[in-house]
Amino acid sequence: MRHDIDPKAQLRTAGLRVTAPRVAVLNAVAADPHSDADHIAAAVRDELGSVSTQAVYDVLKACTAAGLLRRIEPAGSAARYEARTGDNHHHLVCRSCGTVVDVDCVVGEAPCLTPSQTHGFAVDEAEVVFWGLCASCRRDAPVDAT
Repeated sequence: MRHDIDPKAQLRTAGLRVTAPRVAVLNAVAADPHSDADHIAAAVRDELGSVSTQAVYDVLKACTAAGLLRRIEPAGSAARYEARTGDNHHHLVCRSCGTVVDVDCVVGEAPCLTPSQTHGFAVDEAEVVFWGLCASCRRDAPVDAT
């Protein structure tokens, strides 16, 4: 998703009706990438007032299906959403605090990896998640005295 286009234009281009909840969801995800649905719903409520959690989930599903948002599911974490789509980038996830950050594809073009066997699949995407400790958690981790 291009970040220099306003959400209303993005929705129209994707063939979706422009509604206040859809605009608010796109704004919330753009403002805080890698947020989960609860965090997005709270941001939408701050902007619009009363909006049901189900309505937010419906918007997330529609915007993901239209290619405006990308849904990622790091193991052991709730699904998260981001507005950076179409480039098959990967993610770094902190095992301690759960921070998620983008990392560009190692090769630079989709699908970035070639499986040893395709079993007849036409591979168009590879999802890689790098796990570790972010700089802040490493700094705060107790030093092993052994």
